[in-house]
Amino acid sequence: MTLLKRWVEFEIIMAQPLSSNATPVIGRYRWLICAILFAATTVNYIDRNVLSFTMLDGAFRHQMLGLPADAPLSPSDMAHYKELMGKVDAAFKLAYALGFLLAGWMIDRIGTRRGYGVSIGLWSLAGIGHGFVNTVSGMSWSRFLLGIGEAGNFPSAIKTVAEWFPRKERSFATGLFNAGANVGIIITAIAVPWIIAQYGWRTSFIVTGALGFIVLVLWLAIYRRPEEHPKLGAAELAHIRSDGEVESESNQPVKWRQLLPYPALWAFALGKFLTDAVWWFYLTWLPSFFNDNAALETKLDLKTVGIPFIIIYLVSDGGSIFFGWLATRFIGLGWSVNRARKTTMLICALCVVPIFIASQTSSIVLAIALISLATAAHQGWSANLFTTVSDMFPRRAVGSVTGFGGMMGALGGALLAYFAGSIIAAFGYWPLFIFASVAYLLALGLIHVLAPRLEKVNIA
Repeated sequence: MTLLKRWVEFEIIMAQPLSSNATPVIGRYRWLICAILFAATTVNYIDRNVLSFTMLDGAFRHQMLGLPADAPLSPSDMAHYKELMGKVDAAFKLAYALGFLLAGWMIDRIGTRRGYGVSIGLWSLAGIGHGFVNTVSGMSWSRFLLGIGEAGNFPSAIKTVAEWFPRKERSFATGLFNAGANVGIIITAIAVPWIIAQYGWRTSFIVTGALGFIVLVLWLAIYRRPEEHPKLGAAELAHIRSDGEVESESNQPVKWRQLLPYPALWAFALGKFLTDAVWWFYLTWLPSFFNDNAALETKLDLKTVGIPFIIIYLVSDGGSIFFGWLATRFIGLGWSVNRARKTTMLICALCVVPIFIASQTSSIVLAIALISLATAAHQGWSANLFTTVSDMFPRRAVGSVTGFGGMMGALGGALLAYFAGSIIAAFGYWPLFIFASVAYLLALGLIHVLAPRLEKVNIA
């Protein structure tokens, strides 16, 4: 927490406009709120990624295939196992899509504090539940419930950022809390293989699932809306509301039929549909890629796969924060929000293009380097894409818009997940890496066509 605080303080100074008349930011309570979002996102990603590493465990493989623990696994058994895990993964993503839609609607109506609390509690219970199942069907249902609960994280966090930060700081704040995703993966890569080796795969789900209740207590104890928070100073509240959005907005929740005609909604949603699928592929299949990709000369198992993930997601963490800061910096230099966001997203999209080489190279070092660059770029892309919601829509619609876009992103991920196991079994990993190379540029083109200026939507 101390390291994060010092980093935030440094970046706040760096993000100020280059002007002799620049006014220092007064008060920092909003960054404590951001730190809680970071912690929640970290736990969220720990819980969803436990399965990716558990999939490498021999005992888990035998349990899911319904085979005796000492039975050898044939190539056909492993192909069948990958297909089954693809279906299990698709169950999570379909639920995540549905959950996003419900979460966005719920949060805009009952408020961020209660809505986020419900989501954290549900995903934590579902995470623990994974440790008590014995079949693929049971695992699918556990993943389904986890997806429903975890879908509340980003609509809640994006709406919280919209409530607690002025527009010029939102991409940086989003990049900060979004970095929790990478920290969660790193923690999972370090802790879960060790827990499985010492105590078995069931314990890994139970221990990690219980972490969410710590975050839940912190959230309920600390969070209030800025206008209602007893510890927020008047100067900081004035800074948060410096965009003047509160005075121009109604507090009436937005209905779905009001949002659907706006191209801005579809710009965000299609951007999520294309690029979230890539991110989901990384989260689910990268451990298996390092374990069995035919092109790699060096194969990694459950004991050794953690090191590449530490490298990949440390770099990815830097990408989330850096590219979130970069857009903020561009705005500080006097660029328009539209130019700053899209330039940053173009840089991110170009950084992903070389990843197709990772599926063909025999060098594990080169593969790790290319994947690290791509995941860093994705997180920077994601931070800026999420921020376009609060750029274009009023606060009262942010949860619903984020939920709709998240649903589309999860549907893209579910569609890819459903076929990923079969594609990998038949052709290897290269078709999926090719898709990853072009997805971001295609998404940015669609975003620019549908929202050429990222203008504010006026919802009656």
